[in-house]
Amino acid sequence: MNVGIYIYDDAEVLDFSGPFEVFSVASRFLEEKEKFNVFLISEKEPTIKARGNYKINSHYTFENVPQTDVLIIVGGIHTEEVKKTSVINWIKKQSQNAKIVASVCTGAFLLAQAEIITNHTVTTHWEDIADLKKDYPTLNVVENVRWVDEGNILTSAGISAGIDMSLHLVSKIKDLELANKTAKQMQFDWEKNN
Repeated sequence: MNVGIYIYDDAEVLDFSGPFEVFSVASRFLEEKEKFNVFLISEKEPTIKARGNYKINSHYTFENVPQTDVLIIVGGIHTEEVKKTSVINWIKKQSQNAKIVASVCTGAFLLAQAEIITNHTVTTHWEDIADLKKDYPTLNVVENVRWVDEGNILTSAGISAGIDMSLHLVSKIKDLELANKTAKQMQFDWEKNN
């Protein structure tokens, strides 16, 4: 199963590295043919500068990314990303073929701009709840939860909550036992209930 994580300049580091670690660690417990193929995607340039001037290379760009089964859109300083027509159109197109679409933190703004989430129940970073409600008033934005599962669309609260949501995804895609083993291996106190 291909798990693609979209990253961009000023993305929050744990927003992408947390989910990446969850799916990578979960794969350690799986047979070769069952492993998650997790990768990072950027728009044009493979090297991006995440928050704190953290430089990282993506595995793919929009031009060569393989079919993605699980698409995760991360947060960070998202205000410029939501204005990029090419990014929003790409998210919209990728979401049509993905089995699951998820966001971490302010990645929810990109999903809303791409009209992936319209009248859904969602969440985001606590600091951005009011803005998400204001900018996309048809959304039911909830507070004080780690993640929201709307079937094939999931959103998580800020930064570390992306790890909780990703463990939930592992339990949803595979099983709870694998999610628990993954959390234990990561020495992460998983909030199993959002």
